[in-house]
Amino acid sequence: MQKTKIAFAISMFALLTACQKPAEQAPATDTTASTPATAPASAPVASSTASSASATAGTADLSKETAEYKAFVEGQIDQMLVDTEKFVAFLKEGKLEEAKAIYPHARMYFERSEPIAESFGDLDPRIDNREADLEKDEVWTGFHTIEKILWTQNTTKGTEELADKLIADIKELRAKIPTADVTPELMVQGSVDLLNEVSTTKITGEEEIFSKTDLYDFKANIEGAEKIFQILTPKIQEKNPELVKELTQKFADVNALLDKQKVGEKDYKPYDKLTQEEIKALAEAVNKLGEPLAQMGIVMQ
Repeated sequence: MQKTKIAFAISMFALLTACQKPAEQAPATDTTASTPATAPASAPVASSTASSASATAGTADLSKETAEYKAFVEGQIDQMLVDTEKFVAFLKEGKLEEAKAIYPHARMYFERSEPIAESFGDLDPRIDNREADLEKDEVWTGFHTIEKILWTQNTTKGTEELADKLIADIKELRAKIPTADVTPELMVQGSVDLLNEVSTTKITGEEEIFSKTDLYDFKANIEGAEKIFQILTPKIQEKNPELVKELTQKFADVNALLDKQKVGEKDYKPYDKLTQEEIKALAEAVNKLGEPLAQMGIVMQ
């Protein structure tokens, strides 16, 4: 979903810039689930992080950290394959409710891993493309085409070939992960790109438009960014202990808000069941996390 993320982030940044006026001149607006007023607030983070990363690139040895991150992503894709195989089995057995239940959990592994998973050409759209992102005459495959059938037609019929294709694409992705060139720049930029995923498609409710399981993806993107922070924490601590404290608190704030939306131990409310106030609070917490997250580029000095 790289082309959508970049295009949407740029458009949101332009909108935000155009709308920056003194507080007393800004009219009060309501926040809605479909178009929350605060959603664009996090969009500019990627550009600031890219500048920070290039400006701070130096000679620091982060080979241990990059190897640890690659191993983390390999483990995520391994588990993604396991859960997707269960998902596909339910589809082929006609077990609709079981397939719906495991669908968002199988996707979370991919959402945590996108900084690397997106780096292999058309594999990302083959696995994760949304209907809104399709180009003319493009063949739609992956999780979201199956999602549409499950939730709009309320059946597993017609998903069998799509399911087989999904498994094949995930296996291809797993085989390519070891070849990825994982750099400190990829990790730092990737952490903020994950945050942009939240601000451009999760906060707006556009990612899981049929199933309304956006909060699972939201949580996974935050976990993916937080994992990168955790791996880099010892090096950040050496250079800026206050940044470690700030990021630890900001991640805790976002996670606390997400925890309020949990149903049982591992599930989340449908996104359309959140109030305008809850969506606004999540958007603001993501925005507050974005700026200090972009400062992690100091580890490359």
